[in-house]
Amino acid sequence: NFGSGPCKKRPGWSVDALAGAPLGRSHRSALGKGKLEQAINETKELLRVPDGYEVGIVPASDTGAVEMAMWALLGPRAVDVCHWESFGSEWYTDAINQLKLDNVRNF
Repeated sequence: NFGSGPCKKRPGWSVDALAGAPLGRSHRSALGKGKLEQAINETKELLRVPDGYEVGIVPASDTGAVEMAMWALLGPRAVDVCHWESFGSEWYTDAINQLKLDNVRNF
């Protein structure tokens, strides 16, 4: 369950669960980079990602992931963009203004 503030912990939880956690450290620090590299390598192994493919950890929840997918997947073919809120509207704007796609339909 998502919580953006104080939330109920699982039964048996203790602050000891945070032992060794890099709290307050930047992802740019050596420790943060090491943790990201470990997470990426373990994800590749768990998912059996083939050689030549990469795993990316993206900030901003699904927003960053959608932006990455747009830049990697959209191109010469026509695309329909359906949006109902601010994020979708921004992605439509990016398809037109940033990616400079010619054949985009707006719904």
